[in-house]
This record gives sequence, structure tokens and C-alpha cells, in this order.
Amino acid sequence: MAAVIRRLGAADLPAYKALRDEMLERYPQAFTSDAATERVKSPDAYLQRLGLDRSDGGHSVIGAWAGERLLGAIGCERDPRASVRHIGHVIGMMVRADVQRRGVGRALLDALIGGARQSPGIEMLTLTVTAGNQAAIGLYERVGFRRVGTLPRAIRVGGRYHDKHQYVLML
Repeated sequence: MAAVIRRLGAADLPAYKALRDEMLERYPQAFTSDAATERVKSPDAYLQRLGLDRSDGGHSVIGAWAGERLLGAIGCERDPRASVRHIGHVIGMMVRADVQRRGVGRALLDALIGGARQSPGIEMLTLTVTAGNQAAIGLYERVGFRRVGTLPRAIRVGGRYHDKHQYVLML
């Protein structure tokens, strides 16, 4: 699917929040955040996530757009502390249900990895994925992430526990 992949700016926050709210509601077991808590936040609550105030790179949210419609998004967070600045954490991979399995997720992930490789000092990326989410696991493994562990009972949704697999990609 042809989509425009670009870094999100402050003006994109309403679209990002709408997508995030939809994904948290539809796939609660895929996220550590919950829909009820996030729904009451304003779009501006996610401004820091965009990394617009960070000059060190590697901290951003990237979106896939079809015209004015945000199809998907993925983020990378980088801790400013010197001892862990070499690690980027992939967060919040989201692709709308009606465009899944059309290359949007792969395009987002490729853009994020490419950006991380261009960010001075980032040497590796980490992420977690809910056990059983075979589509996401397959995507992450195809681009080179390898599983390094599992956190049992990492999240609880509706009284049911879900494990989270931990992955790393050395850049």
C-alpha cells in the first residue's frame, strides 16, 4: 500500500490520539496502556513523545498517511541519561485494522530503524510484544529483531494475564 511515511509534528497530535484510542480499545492486550486511562487525555498530553524538544535524535513518532488519514504510527524513545543513551525503545506500533497486512507496519518499522541508524550514538533498539501476537512477532523477526527473553504475566487485561516477549536489534 502506498502511504506517506513521515515524522509527526504537534499539528498531528489529534490524529495520533484518535488512532491510539482506537487501537487501545480494539487491541487491549497489545499495549501496556489501557483505553479508559488514555481516552481522557488531551492530544497535547503526547507532545513530549514526539521528541521535538530533543536535539540528540532517536526520540520521535513516525506516521503512515493516506491523504489526511493516519493509517498507523510507531514511536522510538531514547533515555537522555548517558549510561543508556545508546538504546532506543520501540513503542506503540499501531496499524488500523483495515490496512493491516498491506505493508504499512513494515514501512513504519523500516523508517524507524533507518532513523535510529542515523541518530548519533544509538547502537540498539529494544521492544516488547505480547506473546501470541504472531503477526507482530513475524514482522519484528523478519527485520532482524531477536528474542532475548519473556516477562511472564507482564500485563493483565480483564483479569487475564499476558506474557511479553522482549526483543533486541543491534544496529
